[in-house]
Amino acid sequence: MKTPLAQKHGLQEAVRNQVDLSLYISIVGSMQYLTLTRPDITNAINLASQFMQKHNEVHLHGVKMILRYIKGTLDYGLRFVQQSSPKLYDCSDADWVGCSLTMRSTTSYTIYLGANCISWFSRKQHTIARSTAEAEYRA
Repeated sequence: MKTPLAQKHGLQEAVRNQVDLSLYISIVGSMQYLTLTRPDITNAINLASQFMQKHNEVHLHGVKMILRYIKGTLDYGLRFVQQSSPKLYDCSDADWVGCSLTMRSTTSYTIYLGANCISWFSRKQHTIARSTAEAEYRA
């Protein structure tokens, strides 16, 4: 399921009026705690966090979209199965040029112990990939 702001967004090009600084920081900061149990919103919250110092109406609208998504998916979260195999495996993925401003790709991975997700990670790559294959290789 796609989460808000997780697709190519174009938020960097938005030039609008700034909104209340404390409101934006308070909402995004509170949602960062929610990412401890909701890996599906991690990327969207990470993107919203990048505009903490210089945000505007468009960014606040994006944060409200995330809040609406959370409201509609209150029963989502991590599920732990007691009777699960002790097998450890992982999945990784990367997009190519996910950020149109810096031209950097985003890498993410999840680690499972049996059927239980025990760790996940998402961040921009340090270098610019010249192809999808290169972005996936670095992931």
